Amino acid sequence: MSGTPAILRNHMKEKLARGEVVASMTVRLARSIEIAQIALTAGFDTLYVDLEHNTLSIDMCCQICIAAQSIGITPLVRVPANTPDHIGRVLDGGAMGVITPHVRSAAEARAVVDLVKFPPLGQRSAGGVLSHYQYRSFPAEATNAAMNEATSVVVMLETVAALESVEAIIAVDGVDMLLVGSNDLCAEMGITGQFDHPGLKDAFARAIAAARAVGKHVGVGGLAARDDLMTQFVQMGARYVSTGTDLSFLLTACAQRARFVKEIAV
Repeated sequence: MSGTPAILRNHMKEKLARGEVVASMTVRLARSIEIAQIALTAGFDTLYVDLEHNTLSIDMCCQICIAAQSIGITPLVRVPANTPDHIGRVLDGGAMGVITPHVRSAAEARAVVDLVKFPPLGQRSAGGVLSHYQYRSFPAEATNAAMNEATSVVVMLETVAALESVEAIIAVDGVDMLLVGSNDLCAEMGITGQFDHPGLKDAFARAIAAARAVGKHVGVGGLAARDDLMTQFVQMGARYVSTGTDLSFLLTACAQRARFVKEIAV
């Protein structure tokens, strides 16, 4: 089969391009594809499977990604390390983008782009036909260009070194978004858990200004328990919000129902 491949649309990138705010949920607990449909029904735009902070296998992760693809939820994966054995495999397996931890410099960001993007933008290795175009066969020059356009590169901003180089990092060709990891960044800044500290607000302000200067975006991470701060940073210009994990959502709802019953007894 020849021609231009009908690559799945990256709805997250489309919303960001329109200046809309993207709602994301994090998958840490779920081990099956139902979580993708739950995310859709709940109203999320995207989900990311967090391989950095749980024991999910790549196989489980990619099954969830393919399920999300098929219903219009953009599947991302936060990899445990920025290496080919993680990034290449989850992208070939169904992810439509990666979230890469602990990127500290423009050089490290460029190395990530090399692993994510096909030539000429990067050095990603060809992995054969993919679920992103329903396993159909197209000329490589067509699929490479289409996949480069459809695949998101999100780098974590969670170190002081990254903050000091934020303008250079977000300017790297191929990087789409900075996701501020508020927990780790605060720890690095010596203000662990102090999310109201002006240093965190200043970090968001600098990141947002840097992203705006090059037409890119900033995401809010690590503040799921702080609706007020998520609101504040979106009003400042952030356009992606990591709202929390499937585990925290389940635990919160379970605790509410258990408390309801105990209060009846009282």
